[in-house]
Amino acid sequence: MTSQTRQRPNIVLILTDDHAAHAVGAYGSLVNTTPRIDEIAQNGWVLANCFATNALCSPSRASILTGTYSHVNGVTTLSTHMDAGQPTFISLLKDAGYRTAVVGKWHLGEGPEHDPRGFDYWDVLIDQGEYFDPTFLSVQGRRTEKGYATDIITDLALRWAEGLEGEEPWVILINHKAPHRPWQPDEKHAGMYKDPIPVPRTFTDDLATRSAATHRATMGVADFMNMDDLKELPPEGLSYEELAVWKYQRYMEDYLACVASVDDNVGRVSDWLRERGQYDDTLLMYTSDQGFFLGDHGWFDKRFMYEEALRMPFVLSYPAALAPGKTFHGITTNVDLAQMILDAANVPHHERMQGRSIWPDLRERPEAEPVEGMYYRYFENDDAAHRAPAHYGYRTERYKIIYFYNDGLGLPGTSGAVFHPEWEMYDLLADPDEINNVHHDPAYAEVRADMERKLWLRQHEVGDEPHHSQAKPAGL
Repeated sequence: MTSQTRQRPNIVLILTDDHAAHAVGAYGSLVNTTPRIDEIAQNGWVLANCFATNALCSPSRASILTGTYSHVNGVTTLSTHMDAGQPTFISLLKDAGYRTAVVGKWHLGEGPEHDPRGFDYWDVLIDQGEYFDPTFLSVQGRRTEKGYATDIITDLALRWAEGLEGEEPWVILINHKAPHRPWQPDEKHAGMYKDPIPVPRTFTDDLATRSAATHRATMGVADFMNMDDLKELPPEGLSYEELAVWKYQRYMEDYLACVASVDDNVGRVSDWLRERGQYDDTLLMYTSDQGFFLGDHGWFDKRFMYEEALRMPFVLSYPAALAPGKTFHGITTNVDLAQMILDAANVPHHERMQGRSIWPDLRERPEAEPVEGMYYRYFENDDAAHRAPAHYGYRTERYKIIYFYNDGLGLPGTSGAVFHPEWEMYDLLADPDEINNVHHDPAYAEVRADMERKLWLRQHEVGDEPHHSQAKPAGL
């Protein structure tokens, strides 16, 4: 291994869609095992508190690439596509001599302004893509690949890497569709989770202390899963409660089987690197674009600023430079990741990038104190499919505050009426499941005032603007 290799590692980022951290062994999963993902953690680091700044697929992917918040990179919703000409960690690595590739899910738009740029090779799914016989788009046009998407994406990625010649370092993004809805396992993994899957302790959460806006979400396992999700009719004679649990089991059987295929393919990448003597000199990362509700609070999907959707799994290894078996507990976001990757490659950041690189922390030579908290904003407002209201908030180690501004939302069963803005706040130490909204609890008055100020200040620090309905906190 040369000193140049140590300074300029090959880089592999495996990015999945909707893989909840609490369905990863390294994060203490109670519902499945992920031995090959966990292997990366054992050989390197677990980011225990990595969060999405906008828990939605396209916005999170744009933030990972650009190192900027949604309001800066322009990808605020699923329908606001990315200007692919803006600086990304990929374009900076390419300028520094890296060979670059992306295979799999892009989901940031299609056409001259939105197709991948900065990549020597790109071969991506159309929009969400298909699990079986997926259609790919490359510079040669569209084509269909026979087989299962998770396997095919890995095949194409390794084929590109195998064809490289010379000593210049390379970086590849391996972007899986799985385990995105509608959760279609391949034959190898179908049926592997037939035993009863533990039901989360918040499955029957009645949302009693939550904002009225939260109750509008059409993400309940009991009421909003369709035949594409369930794939079979439920048994007759079940009560409402029994039917809800049956739907949860069907959902989770397929979801976890899709995760199992991902885990196998993560292992294929690790094995490929080892066979070529490149594992130690490669920055190998596994993450997802955000978390996902796995029956938590009775929900599926993401979007809300609650822990299960907010938290991203993120494990990485680079044995030539990083100690194994470590955990970083500081708050990290998807906005921070671009700078971390660039630091690992010894490539300067772009001045536009936001956040804080944790690379010095992983090298166990921290240059600054960990951040106190993270800013979140979900921009899609009452979209037809999920009816999750737009909101923003701030999370520290102990507390979380959320502002639902409810702009233009109609009250259920009324004509023309709208919700008023609503606040929620949680004490994550006393209430890690976020059952009890304490925003209006007099015992938390000082904390509430402090968190409202911190939200306001952090929002302005990152260059975002509060909704017009929010008053400036006292003392600012």
